[in-house]
Amino acid sequence: TQFLSTLKKRIDQYFEDEGLSRYGDGRMAFKTVAMLSLYLAPYFLILFGHLSLSAMWFAALVMGVGKAGIGTGVMHDANHGSYSSNKRINALVARTLNLVGGHLATWQIQHNVLHHTYTNIYQHDEDIESVSILRLTPAADQKPIHRFQHLYCVFLYGLLTLFWALHKDIRQLGRYDKLGLVRGARGTYTRQLAELLFTKFLYYVVMLGGPMLFTDLTIGQWLIGFMSMHFVAGLILGLIFQAAHVLEETEFPVPSDAQTIETEWAIHQVRTSSNFAHGNRFVTWYCGGLNYQIEHHLFPKISHVHYPNL
Repeated sequence: TQFLSTLKKRIDQYFEDEGLSRYGDGRMAFKTVAMLSLYLAPYFLILFGHLSLSAMWFAALVMGVGKAGIGTGVMHDANHGSYSSNKRINALVARTLNLVGGHLATWQIQHNVLHHTYTNIYQHDEDIESVSILRLTPAADQKPIHRFQHLYCVFLYGLLTLFWALHKDIRQLGRYDKLGLVRGARGTYTRQLAELLFTKFLYYVVMLGGPMLFTDLTIGQWLIGFMSMHFVAGLILGLIFQAAHVLEETEFPVPSDAQTIETEWAIHQVRTSSNFAHGNRFVTWYCGGLNYQIEHHLFPKISHVHYPNL
């Protein structure tokens, strides 16, 4: 159809009329500083602020908010190449994913390649696949326990970033290599595995080594704070994703026997994505414009700061 070509012309005309770049601007720089501060400042307060246990725990919760904010509002644009027109800046900012326990190559494959290409298609879009007791698509097998998932799903959302930090990246890397998705621009499996293990090691040195060295926290107390931080981050990210794709009004297309989807890609993105919280400037700012999910899926290489106007 003429849908995407017409839309592209209108988008091009908007940027030309307004004299704007499609990339991020000073607002992205401010957000980067804000989110990194929200994550790192509480960490250093825990180490050197002589806080009480309750204050340390609160600081860990704030770190979780910053961790999720880095994911949605900072590194996400950079990984799509829309943070800056400078590829080196994009590559550098994308590395903030390592600060929060993730791995760049596996995230890019899962998100940029699989999710954005095969949105809401079961067994192709891994964002709608989870542990067996959570059913996120009508195409997945239905089990008796799923009738209760509204009672326990929030707890599972909270484990999202913890799984990434522990083992999910390693398992994904091996699976993606077998599918031929690692070789090429991303190097080799061996290189990516070495980088993954090294950055995970550094993450735990910082997260565990710092508190053990500079505070009187016990392992148990540290574990409560660490788990709390990850739970807050995972819960925020889980809720944002659910509101963007897993709703009654979004579609979950099933491929034909020939493994094709009959709807063109752009229309598919509109039907499988959902916008939410329009007009809420704080939500838009904090979650990196992902409440304008349709705009993001149609134009992922345009910075999210432009989505409300688009």
